[in-house]
Amino acid sequence: MAIVSSHQPDPADSTPPVSPTKRRAKAKREAAQPAAAPEAEVTAPGERLNTAKPSPETATQPPLPIATDGPTEPALVKGGAAQGTESTAPEERLRPRRLQEYIGQSALKEVLDIAIKAAKSRQEPLDHLLLYGPPGLGKTTMALILAQEMGVECKITTAPALERPRDIAGLLVTLKPGDVLFIDEIHRLPRVTEEILYPAMEDARLDITIGKGQSARTRSIPLAAFTLVGATTRVGALTSPLRDRFGLIQRLRFYDLEELTQIVQRTANVLNTPIEIAGAAEIARRARGTPRIANRLLRRVRDYVEVKGAGPVTETMAAEALELFNVDPCGLDWTDRRLMSVMIENFGGGPVGLDTMAAATGEDPQTIEEVYEPYLMQIGYLQRTPRGRVVTAAARRHLGYDEATPNGQMSLI
Repeated sequence: MAIVSSHQPDPADSTPPVSPTKRRAKAKREAAQPAAAPEAEVTAPGERLNTAKPSPETATQPPLPIATDGPTEPALVKGGAAQGTESTAPEERLRPRRLQEYIGQSALKEVLDIAIKAAKSRQEPLDHLLLYGPPGLGKTTMALILAQEMGVECKITTAPALERPRDIAGLLVTLKPGDVLFIDEIHRLPRVTEEILYPAMEDARLDITIGKGQSARTRSIPLAAFTLVGATTRVGALTSPLRDRFGLIQRLRFYDLEELTQIVQRTANVLNTPIEIAGAAEIARRARGTPRIANRLLRRVRDYVEVKGAGPVTETMAAEALELFNVDPCGLDWTDRRLMSVMIENFGGGPVGLDTMAAATGEDPQTIEEVYEPYLMQIGYLQRTPRGRVVTAAARRHLGYDEATPNGQMSLI
């Protein structure tokens, strides 16, 4: 006979009853676990809710830096460009910081020294400066030196990076009074960006257009007076309105042997590489009158000396290292010599057309015309005539060919 209880369960109590067996099992598990501080409860993937109180040790520790995925904005240094990493720090030390430390370009240094002293006496920014000349002669270094001498910051950019008007506008509005804005390869500046620079250079004013069509209106934003330093390898490619707005237009020339020798010695001192004067002169002789090439050759010679020999860089060690890297005493590499050898052996020394030379050597015509020919013409080894390129007698002697033989047979030396 079933017994029916008259007690009805509370409607609010919806928890199902727990059997005595389950209660005993739960009590045993709790007794077996050691007492521990309450941990953080994970509420969602990647999200943690910390309900525990921090201990005194953890409460006094400073917060750790948080790494971001995107690149951080480079910090500007006074009188210089953005700070680099530890790997680029030795390369930045190769650049001189003061005008007195700059080797060579004596006429340019004298002009800039007068301009800097005059601007400081009037407490005005330096006038806009345009530097032109072959690459590797120190145009960027000179811009950094100007900022250091004036005690201001220098922001460095390139013309191809300023594609849209907002790119140059963002740079101009962040400039402080007297700051230096360096634009490399300024002849490649877009037309719209160039027109924005006109009022900025003359009147320290930024003109922007808001809206389109009939509702368009122009707004002028005042800017801090700054100094624009432009660098270019093709001064003729600049438009006249932009070129005429520069107060100083200066050309950088190639360096002579004595100046390059001093540059190599200074670079070796910065790189902690012992070098003799004769070794520095041997490297400078093959540097094509360019400090950038001289520093590059010095690094290769340093590697050779560290592996093959010991002690300072001597003239013999420098010559052996540079011969290994196919750089002869005139600074010609393997491609330069092959270009002239093909002209002498296959075409009797010329005249040869540019396309014919490119087909015979397998090089690009533009590469031959812009990379190899300028230096060969500067040292008198190649001539451009209306009929084509011609190898000179000096080039024949340098390569060891008989000058009297038109087909360029090798002479027995």
